[in-house]
Amino acid sequence: MTVGVPMIRVLYIDDDEGLARLLKKSLSHYGMNVDHASGGSESLTLLRQQAYDVIALDHHLGTETGLDIIDQLTEVSSNTPIIYVTGSDDANIVMSALRSGASDYVWKDLNGHYRELIVSAINDAVAKRRMMVEREEAQRLILQAKEHAEMLVAEVNHRVANSLAMISSLATLQSNVVADPAAKAALAEMRARILAIAGIHRRLYTSSDVRFVDLDAYLKNLGSDLLAAVGEGRRTHTLTVKADSNVAISTDRAISLAMVVTELVTNAVKYAYPVGEVGPIRICLDDLGNGQAAIRVEDDGVGWTGSGPPRGTGLGSRIMQAMTKSLQATLSYDQTCKGTTAQIVFSV
Repeated sequence: MTVGVPMIRVLYIDDDEGLARLLKKSLSHYGMNVDHASGGSESLTLLRQQAYDVIALDHHLGTETGLDIIDQLTEVSSNTPIIYVTGSDDANIVMSALRSGASDYVWKDLNGHYRELIVSAINDAVAKRRMMVEREEAQRLILQAKEHAEMLVAEVNHRVANSLAMISSLATLQSNVVADPAAKAALAEMRARILAIAGIHRRLYTSSDVRFVDLDAYLKNLGSDLLAAVGEGRRTHTLTVKADSNVAISTDRAISLAMVVTELVTNAVKYAYPVGEVGPIRICLDDLGNGQAAIRVEDDGVGWTGSGPPRGTGLGSRIMQAMTKSLQATLSYDQTCKGTTAQIVFSV
């Protein structure tokens, strides 16, 4: 026996006491410890008392056969490989044993050479079982690491969303102490952009797959956030979201898309209707098929074709141009509709 190698525990089931002693002596030279059971009842008792690495099961067991008890053996110790030993030349016996759960078989010859074959079969069975256990442990560790990584990513998204919400609150506080209307408006627009990104991370925090963002649920939350952020006096606009389900894009692309939608909704809130008037604003998400989707931001206001000098600082237009380019998307305005209809078409 090699020093440092654990002894292999074998349960040998055979009604012949003499052959069992010879096999036990033979296997001991190979670092194997053999317990002998003469039949099914005794073998089941031993299996319930201790664990074995291999079961060697003889076919002829006096009043019963190995085929009669193999199902009970696998039920009591399902993970222990069974080597079926038979002196019969009937191949059907071997096939029945393999179908019943035996992992290997050995022909039992009169000269006793089968004992050497049993040694080889036992070593193979133990090696296969060890590889299976190691593979299962590796898979368990991989799954554990994956779950831990997902938990960390979820926690990061949760913290980022909270931090962005805090920055948004600070922007609100700053706006409250600023007298200049232009500065108040700039802070409100910045708050809307912050909330758009925070919303992405909120969705990722509760998502089962942090690689993608479901746009329908995200856009419905984004609409209410934007109306609250752009200005106290403009909250009476009605904003509705109609979105096809099962449209998802990667996280980084979702952030770029959120920036474009934020700017379009902000423009609608600020410029679609004359001062003092309110009206509807609509966000529509359509699955166009063939890996394409479109988001429309519509209003029934005074109308804007997308051309001409910007009404504000022009920062929003530059943001939309940059984000549209990063998405490799197209942004267009429908001049045939009442009011303003802006549409961005992008790949999903």
